[in-house]
Amino acid sequence: MNITVSKDKTDVVHPLWLRLTHWCNALAMLIMVTSGWRIYNASPLFDFRFINQLTLGGWLGGALQWHFAGMWLFGINGLFYLLINLFSGRLKRRFWPLSPRQLGSDLLAALRGRLQHADPRQYNTVQRVAYLLVMAASLLAVLSGLVLWKSVQFPLLRQLLGGYETARYLHFFAMAGLVGFVAIHLLMVALVPRTLLAMLRGR
Repeated sequence: MNITVSKDKTDVVHPLWLRLTHWCNALAMLIMVTSGWRIYNASPLFDFRFINQLTLGGWLGGALQWHFAGMWLFGINGLFYLLINLFSGRLKRRFWPLSPRQLGSDLLAALRGRLQHADPRQYNTVQRVAYLLVMAASLLAVLSGLVLWKSVQFPLLRQLLGGYETARYLHFFAMAGLVGFVAIHLLMVALVPRTLLAMLRGR
């Protein structure tokens, strides 16, 4: 499989490696979020619970098994995606530079429904910031998840995250941020269906 991304063909919007990691990540997030909701229901942080019909696992033990399975897929796939982006230079080309002034301008245009996205190969500033925040939220979810899973084995990480209970909150808010991004992402896909076709066939 060719994973070279530094010289993408002009008619290719998303190379094969990107499409594969995208759909693997979608599956991993679906497994982890729905099983995570069942785990949350067993010991809620806030005064609400998720509807059981929207959760995965059937019971706490089953949810934990699904969550761990999704964790491996999410972590390995995410590492693969990050390494390709770093070593190919794609991370720098697609997500930098960032301009606060341009971000404000693009955000205002987005709120007015006037943000242009004629070339799907080029990210506007709002997209760049959103994707970088998703990467940060994903990393936070993984690190806080390690503390919740193996608290004794990662004492330094537990301390850096403020302790076990704080890690629970960080894990929840990282999940909430990722779910919020997915909701907006799906809305944008509904408004611009060609983006889904590009993620399926590359063009």
